[in-house]
Amino acid sequence: MLQLSTRSSQMPASPIRKLVPLADQAKKRGIKVYHLNIGQPDIQTPDVALEPLKNFDPKTIIEYTNSAGLESYRRALAGYYQRLGIDVDYTDILVTAGGSEALFFTFMTLFDHGEEVIIPEPFYTNYNSIAQEADVKIVPITSSIESGFALPPIEEFEKKITDKTKAILICNPSNPTGTLYSRQELEQLRQIAIKHDLFLIADEVYREFVYDGNEHFSVMQLEDIEDRVVLVDSNSKRFSQCGTRTGYLISRNKDFIKLAMKYAMARLSPPYFGQLVGEASLKAPKEYFKQVYDEYVKRRNFLIEALNNIPGVFAPMPHGAFYTIARLPIDDSEKFCSWLLSDFNDKGETVMFAPAPGFYATPGLGTDEVRIAYVLNIDDLRRSMELLEKALEQYPGTRR
Repeated sequence: MLQLSTRSSQMPASPIRKLVPLADQAKKRGIKVYHLNIGQPDIQTPDVALEPLKNFDPKTIIEYTNSAGLESYRRALAGYYQRLGIDVDYTDILVTAGGSEALFFTFMTLFDHGEEVIIPEPFYTNYNSIAQEADVKIVPITSSIESGFALPPIEEFEKKITDKTKAILICNPSNPTGTLYSRQELEQLRQIAIKHDLFLIADEVYREFVYDGNEHFSVMQLEDIEDRVVLVDSNSKRFSQCGTRTGYLISRNKDFIKLAMKYAMARLSPPYFGQLVGEASLKAPKEYFKQVYDEYVKRRNFLIEALNNIPGVFAPMPHGAFYTIARLPIDDSEKFCSWLLSDFNDKGETVMFAPAPGFYATPGLGTDEVRIAYVLNIDDLRRSMELLEKALEQYPGTRR
């Protein structure tokens, strides 16, 4: 009898996407679904980003690019980081098919089989998937919703370090919590990385979305650990172009870049059109970012207030990105999110969230939590919150 791989059966399904079949079925029944499950902004891509597509010569051959990415694009990216006070050369950058591929290359380059990475949880769900692919063990350090998912005490990190620990991974600002880590917290992680000879990996995809007068401080700005810092980044959210699938991997460790390049060569090259759009996006005017930023602040403020006004619901105020984790008065978020799509509607409409257990590595956590992406306009968010409140009144597993 033919058998498929054990590792495939152990691969976790994405909590963001695994309920899509239920959403598709609901839509076929004529139900409108408000998608707050996925970080797909409804923000317009900057006009300047689309110019290469509008002006593309159809007689041009769409060739492979350098496996590291177009040199012109990498040089433009280096300029972007230098303007942020991050001194990198274009040779420190590998262009990837989205931030997820950048993280996969990182894991494959840094870790041997069975080695460990410490990650504060809840964390971006694809970390689970990529760790499974690379045979890396995630060692979670749990943060709590009561503290706004603040970085756990540094002592907790040291307790988790073993002879198999190779790196610490953070997402700053955080997907899924919207938590922003301060310079002081990053300095503490720097000290641990030096003391225990670890790499420090940072996913900084949401660096442009930092609120309440706070400033983003990058791990690339930490001093004296240049050889042990790896930065993962992406165009998807910054320029509202998730479908271009362009990200990048950055490190001043030349040996790391040289080895990661082998994985880049194995997949030949990053997407050609995505690179054209990505390079053009870097010319977006400041006004574009100002409008986008102001819109997300309005959405965040509305959503958090609306959530906390629903009986039994609690959501801390996020200080970055465009997500929040909300605690609901329910028995099981997996069941609730499925029920919303299969059994509930109000006037032909329902709402879709991502159940939070998939954002944890510790079994049993997140069972009464959901991740919500405030990527829709205020009117849609208002209607989504109305639907959530009505659903909680009708759901059989609501704790009264």
